[in-house]
Amino acid sequence: MSFSDSDLKQIESKGLTLRKVQSQIELFVTGLPFSNLVSAATIGDGIIRYTDTEVEHYINVFEGKKNDLCVLKFVPASGAATRMFKFLFQFIKDYDPEAETLNAYINRTKNSNLSMFMVGLEKFPFYYEVMDMLNEKYPNYKALSTGHQALLFVKTMLDEDKLNYGNFPKGLLPFHEYKNKIISTAFEEHLFESALYSSTNATTKLHFTISEKYKDKFKNEFNRIQEKVEKKTGAKFDISFSYQKESTDTIAVTPKNKPFREDDGTLLFRPSGHGALIENLNDLNADIIFIKNIDNVVVYKYKTEVAKYKKLLAGVLLNLQETSFKYMEQLDDEETTEDELIKIAEFLLNKLQVKISPEFEKYKAKYQIEYLREKLNRPIRICGMVKNEGEPGGGPFWVKDESGNVSLQIVESAQINMKNKPQKAILKKSTHFNPVDIVCSVKNYKGEKFDLTDFVDPKTAFITMKTKVGKDLKALELPGLWNGSMSNWNTVFVEVPLITFNPVKTVNDLLKAPHQIKSDA
Repeated sequence: MSFSDSDLKQIESKGLTLRKVQSQIELFVTGLPFSNLVSAATIGDGIIRYTDTEVEHYINVFEGKKNDLCVLKFVPASGAATRMFKFLFQFIKDYDPEAETLNAYINRTKNSNLSMFMVGLEKFPFYYEVMDMLNEKYPNYKALSTGHQALLFVKTMLDEDKLNYGNFPKGLLPFHEYKNKIISTAFEEHLFESALYSSTNATTKLHFTISEKYKDKFKNEFNRIQEKVEKKTGAKFDISFSYQKESTDTIAVTPKNKPFREDDGTLLFRPSGHGALIENLNDLNADIIFIKNIDNVVVYKYKTEVAKYKKLLAGVLLNLQETSFKYMEQLDDEETTEDELIKIAEFLLNKLQVKISPEFEKYKAKYQIEYLREKLNRPIRICGMVKNEGEPGGGPFWVKDESGNVSLQIVESAQINMKNKPQKAILKKSTHFNPVDIVCSVKNYKGEKFDLTDFVDPKTAFITMKTKVGKDLKALELPGLWNGSMSNWNTVFVEVPLITFNPVKTVNDLLKAPHQIKSDA
């Protein structure tokens, strides 16, 4: 496929190479394979359930070691809140209060989300802010019909010339209301939560990946709350930000796999999803990294319980990391005995959940050492898993790759061939769900950082159909950050309670108990 000189300049200006763009186009042409599920990971077969005594033990392991480590929390926070308000944008577009009552509209459209929103209106953390603006702009507001009131309330929330919540970064929306009408954002809640577990020597480090256009908003918010949060937690906060790199954008193609061009003839590149953030994660230098999404927060009274299970995951990680490092050092010794090699293989199998080749015992000692080194010398991630309550998203599975290797993976439903009955049946047997609750070790036994891009499985990317100015196009999403981007990490799944998972996918999620504290301090 030939590109003009101006195409090549455009590719170069994005930090991409011609070879990379051509390999992306090749993926469109060849297509991408579905995941090959072997079985769902369940308790006792891929997911570990710890007793209360074991939980306390691992918490103590973490607490005992953390002040000697560089600990960081990594929070993907680049998304705008638009999808949170999808049903409200639809309401603004469709509803005419002159033509029907609010109840008639809800009944006609069977819009249960809108009904729930209106019933819970006063419980939302932004209620008073919206009402203050409403009363200022519409002095006769209270005299209007219920339908007019509802429409004006929603428009005041979402219109660009008013509060414009739909174009806010999700992390800076009002999420929780404490007493005296004190409002807290998800960004602020992450600071309070982090101080409970990732603080070392009275310093708490957090890194947020954000859209560059919001950088001033985030920095202003931190300046506004810094003194209050540091005073309440007794911790100093070291906050850093990064942006999704342009060099991770992917080329878009036509349905016939030709480069999609804008009206001015330039190539169309698109952001490639959260998998692009493996580059941002790769730029960070820390001994332990917690990963958690921006919208998965709780009000303060639940934070101690949430922090408990973060410490559990970190303790499990440190325990496994210590043994891994010890065994890697043993493998450097040319005198490693047969018994020691068997012990290392058993550790991989029983503790790191790594499937060992049935041919392993037939290998000569030299090749056994090579094999064990290759399996051990990888980044480690410990992933919390909650019982599946019907939430959409990825789940834990045993997956076979194209080379026949079976490993634990987090798989999204889009990666599963729903037309394949055996694969669909495995999906139905899934008992747990991935809440993006991960603790990582990204350094090797010599203290050197791994290059995390070496452990990505490019075949786990996604191809999706989109449109641009009415024209169909195919878009490529890179392997998801906690899916294919971490495909070749050593992975351990640990059951954690549902209280650790409280995402805000729609505005109505803010009505759930973990986000409600009006009587709380």
